[in-house]
Amino acid sequence: MDGVVTAVSRSPTHTMSKPNQECIRLLAGLGVEGDAHLGEKVKHRSRVARDPSRPNLRQVHLIHAELHDELRARGFVVSAGQMGENVTTRGVDLLGLPTGTRLHLGETAIVEVTGLRNPCAQLDGIQPGLMAATLDRDERGNLIRKAGIMGIVLADGEVRPGDPIRVELPPEPHRPLEPV
Repeated sequence: MDGVVTAVSRSPTHTMSKPNQECIRLLAGLGVEGDAHLGEKVKHRSRVARDPSRPNLRQVHLIHAELHDELRARGFVVSAGQMGENVTTRGVDLLGLPTGTRLHLGETAIVEVTGLRNPCAQLDGIQPGLMAATLDRDERGNLIRKAGIMGIVLADGEVRPGDPIRVELPPEPHRPLEPV
């Protein structure tokens, strides 16, 4: 289930799209250096409004490039970083990972998966209908959120396109991802 980083992105301001970079630096307990969501406490504006003292479980946003492929096949024009992700991956079933999975990115960085990204209406600002396209239903009618996963940084490190991703599953029993 190992994969590869295809793009890395960050933005110092609260914008939906994040420009691609040659390299990003992950800082343990904080997130992506130079990104608006860097910090121990919540930084996403909607969560700050609710309770600014809560821990930041959304330090790093990861999206699988396979989602971009799926969206392009449906007529959307999307590129890495455009949906707000810091790390775009290929070859890892991000949505199928259990809570607590550790993703080893590059030589030293480690991100622990905290949960699913809940897609927001800002996606429709990129293209009308994009938010709905990141949602689906399973055979029982349960909502499937496909807009990536969130994590916290456990170990510092630089991450670049082309870096390997090694997946370390947590001990069983595995807990499925929930929105964070």
